[in-house]
Amino acid sequence: MSPPELRWQTLDALRASSKGRLRYNRHWLQDEDILEGCITPIALSPFCALVLDKMPVQSSPETPASSSSSKESTPLPKQENVAPDGCQHSSPLPSAEPSKAKGSEDLNLLEMDGEVFPTDPPSKLTQYEGCIRLYEEMHRLRAQERLKQRQEQYEQMVTTAYKQACEQLKRFDELKELKWRQEIQDLQEMMEKSSKEAQGKQEKLKEEHRHRAKILNLKLREAEQERQRQEELERLRKEEGQERLRRLYSIQEEVLQLNQQIDPSYRHKDLPKINLSAYSNRGNEICGLVSGLIRTTSERGFPTQVDVASTERALQEMRGLIASMQQEIAAAVEEKRRRDEEEEKQKQELLKAEQMKAEAIAPAQQLGGKQQKGGLQVKADPSTMQWYQQLQDAAEQCVASFSEINNCKDNKEVKRIKTDLQKAATIPVSQISTRAGSQLREIFDKINNLLSGKPVQTGGRTVSVTQHPQGLDFVYYKLAEKFVNQGEEEVTSHRDAAFTIAVVASGIWELHPRVGDLFLAHLHKKCPYAVPFYPALKKGTSMEEYQRMLGYQVTDSKVEQQDRFLKRMSGFIRLYAALMQVRWPYGNKQGAHPHGLNYGWRWLAQMLNMEPLADVTATVLYDFLEVCGNALMKQYQDQFWKLMLFIREQYIPRIEEITSSDQMGSFMRFKQFVEECLQLKDMPLPKGALQSSFWRS
Repeated sequence: MSPPELRWQTLDALRASSKGRLRYNRHWLQDEDILEGCITPIALSPFCALVLDKMPVQSSPETPASSSSSKESTPLPKQENVAPDGCQHSSPLPSAEPSKAKGSEDLNLLEMDGEVFPTDPPSKLTQYEGCIRLYEEMHRLRAQERLKQRQEQYEQMVTTAYKQACEQLKRFDELKELKWRQEIQDLQEMMEKSSKEAQGKQEKLKEEHRHRAKILNLKLREAEQERQRQEELERLRKEEGQERLRRLYSIQEEVLQLNQQIDPSYRHKDLPKINLSAYSNRGNEICGLVSGLIRTTSERGFPTQVDVASTERALQEMRGLIASMQQEIAAAVEEKRRRDEEEEKQKQELLKAEQMKAEAIAPAQQLGGKQQKGGLQVKADPSTMQWYQQLQDAAEQCVASFSEINNCKDNKEVKRIKTDLQKAATIPVSQISTRAGSQLREIFDKINNLLSGKPVQTGGRTVSVTQHPQGLDFVYYKLAEKFVNQGEEEVTSHRDAAFTIAVVASGIWELHPRVGDLFLAHLHKKCPYAVPFYPALKKGTSMEEYQRMLGYQVTDSKVEQQDRFLKRMSGFIRLYAALMQVRWPYGNKQGAHPHGLNYGWRWLAQMLNMEPLADVTATVLYDFLEVCGNALMKQYQDQFWKLMLFIREQYIPRIEEITSSDQMGSFMRFKQFVEECLQLKDMPLPKGALQSSFWRS
């Protein structure tokens, strides 16, 4: 048996043994233990098995190399039918042909110039490697065949599953259609049953409808009878309303006639201690109240009995007003007659006294004696004090005119009206700011509408002074008080706010003069230096009361600190000085300012004619000149600068004489301000003065 055959048998035996089923590492050549006995490592080609098949039979060693050309190599027997698993195949492997072709190419590499070079016979290791590679190739082909069979089986299984799913879906659709037909049939049966029931109910409803129609016919006849009764009542109500309306017109006519009787009496201005303007104002208010009531009832329909009662009360008040005025005029005439007699006697006595004084002074003048230099006044002028007293009396009369609404405690309706009117008068004044002129105009219109008797909105309610006969007087008083309080509270902390508050107050004063008189009364009461006058301590007056007269706030027998007192007085004076020079830009500017710069000039002159007070005089003069100095300079020009020179040369030294070391702050500020103005020959424009651009904002 040839050696190659023995090798293949050996391989078959090894494959059948237990070791033949072991897995071998392809990279066994890298193992050092196996290569210990090898000298030179052998690298095998993937086609080594085919090469071994094509190798020639080993020649004898004696054959020389030169005779190789004449010898033919005997090929090894083919092992195409020998499988590694010992099975004989009738046909070669599918890859045998390409392997042979590849082997032929390898053999061709060994042939050069028609000569075959002898090669060494392959070793056992090479043969084993070739067999192993051939065995692996066979297993790979077998695995591909099995994979293909497995894929075909899977495709058959998928086709079978698809057919089964289609059959199940078909059965499901048939079952669903059957169920749907059953539901349709049940629904038809239910509809037929419901139709029968509805027909029965319809019959019952028709019967009930016929019964209700009979009842409605009875009710319609009763409603027609009731309508006729209501029409009769409405006709009677209209006749009564027309009668009440005619009564209101007759009352209005009588009130107007009585008011005309007041006007001629208003000219009795020569009577002493009598102010008939209050009667005239109240008469006008009553006329306005009656007219507003008639206008309101006309818009609403016919007047009620309450409206007639209100107008009758207004008529009685007007009659009482006329009676009181006539009594006061009569008493004033008698008083005037008596005072004329007394004045005549006093004139005669004064004439005698002047003659005696002239006789006594004449000898002294003849002796050439010098007259002693006289000082400034300690008290204000009598005319100023008379003006001050008239304003205070007007304020007291105003308080007395709304005593009913002011002292309401049990009447909830009057109390509610009082609260609403007070809010409507004070809240808009609190909203005055320097942000925009449009906002200032809205506030002014709201206050003006309230004083004009128009309804305004406040706190979600509609408020009008016509809701109560004394409502207008109450609003006059509270509004003037609020303007003064703004000077005390707002201007004290924000000096620039003086002009915005003053321009609104000036416009309201121009349209409603009574507000201006009450404003001055409140201002003089809280700040007597705005008159100006220095209250004197009278006998029997407590110190706390005297301090209140000076303008101090006294709480629990504690007097406020001096710096806080001066700040409050500064706020009052700044507001007063701003009011004298501003006018409401949207009003009628043809008339004179209700309280213009002539009052400021008079105030300044009277202030300089009085002896100064420590700390107070310097403060109020500085604030007044800082706010109003520029306007007075433009108005009086040279006269103003003469007055400034008088202040620097004569009045400031008088203030310095009575000023202590701890009171020098306000004095030095005033002195420096006067000297700077005289040096520059100009008065600076006050801060916060309203420019034309402000009213476009």
